[in-house]
Amino acid sequence: MSALVCVARIGAAHGVRGAVKLWTFTEDPFAVRRYGPLLAKDGKRQFELATAREAKDHLVATFKGVTTRDEAERLNGIELYVPREKLPATEADEYYHTDLIGLAAVTTDGDALGRVLAIHNFGAGDIIEIAPPKGTTMLLPFSNAVVPEVDIAGGRVVIALPQEVEGEDEGEEPDGAPSARRPREGGDP
Repeated sequence: MSALVCVARIGAAHGVRGAVKLWTFTEDPFAVRRYGPLLAKDGKRQFELATAREAKDHLVATFKGVTTRDEAERLNGIELYVPREKLPATEADEYYHTDLIGLAAVTTDGDALGRVLAIHNFGAGDIIEIAPPKGTTMLLPFSNAVVPEVDIAGGRVVIALPQEVEGEDEGEEPDGAPSARRPREGGDP
């Protein structure tokens, strides 16, 4: 089976007849209707969309076989996937996040950093996870500044490592000059 791509996440139940809030991750929110059965992450459970209508910032949807609020509540949080080949082709400068998994990650100087493990979004923007040959994985902002080049054909992403914030020695400014100590407010000197 090809790679699965997450296209939606089921939210809370909506009403009493089995409807749910559906958060889509596609450019066109209604595109999820065109992909056929949607799969759970393990690929074993299938969900067939029966109806979908637009709400404020999500869809309100029903799935075949889900007719009660209790059944709908049990679906809350399930991410829905489709096989990569069911998605539309991309333009020359476009890609799906799944296309990056496994690509080599190199610095702007061409030094090897590791391999792309995943692209995450914990709510504050996309993050690229890089696995170096040894040590812990790196989590970096997936932005044009940090990832200036994605070369799918070449099998690599270029990473401009952000400048690290060095721990400042107590009593020194970043340029090495002594800092002016701030007087303590209240309490013993």
